[in-house]
Amino acid sequence: MIEWVSADRCVQCGICVKVCPTHVFDLGPDDTPVIARQEDCQTCYICEAYCPADALYVAPYADEKVKVEEQELIASGILGSWRKTIGWGPGRTKLAAMDQTPFIDRILPANFNDKP
Repeated sequence: MIEWVSADRCVQCGICVKVCPTHVFDLGPDDTPVIARQEDCQTCYICEAYCPADALYVAPYADEKVKVEEQELIASGILGSWRKTIGWGPGRTKLAAMDQTPFIDRILPANFNDKP
């Protein structure tokens, strides 16, 4: 579930508030999102994926809260790492581009892999 919003990294864009399917966030007085309904988090990672500043951390545990420290998240490279994992953001390789699933060639256009 959602565990952390980094006030230092957040750019107050409000995207996480808009994309959350269960309305976990509220905007704080300075437009920094606040985790208002953590128990409603579905651990879908949508907020972390859409955060352009890599300012969110969603723990993989859907039913239990995890105590986290921002400096530990930063040191371990976990804070905002879901975007990197799926290849979202400038200069990152998209997860779909790395797909080696055998059936993928059956559903892609014939000349898909010929593009530069």
